[in-house]
Amino acid sequence: MAFRGFLSETLGAAARVSRDAIAGNRAARREVLKMIAKREKWLATKMPKKYRPMEMLTEPTDPGNANEALLLLGIAEPDTRWDDPNDEYERLLLLPWAVQAALSRPGRRRLSPREVSEIKRCTREPETLRWPPGTE
Repeated sequence: MAFRGFLSETLGAAARVSRDAIAGNRAARREVLKMIAKREKWLATKMPKKYRPMEMLTEPTDPGNANEALLLLGIAEPDTRWDDPNDEYERLLLLPWAVQAALSRPGRRRLSPREVSEIKRCTREPETLRWPPGTE
């Protein structure tokens, strides 16, 4: 019971000091900073460190099923300009509706000339695209 009273008084005092600090009392601000430093010191000694080094995970190769998904969803079609039977990659062109949906998203940033060139190179019928203002 005595501890409960002590805890109540301590928390009440901390709340009072915090209110005073927010109100602009400089002495209360210093007291709050001391309380924070004391808490940080206690946490540093008592709490276990939860630091784990970051592990870098990378995909060693480009997944082949991404092209299958684009074809299945109707987002892309095979690029007929590449007819080399020895080519190990399946070349695709994005369909204009999908590119237009990306270009028309709100909050977009300005495209660089290089990005515009890449979009045109990778899109079937790029001349049908409506470009955002300030592009091209």
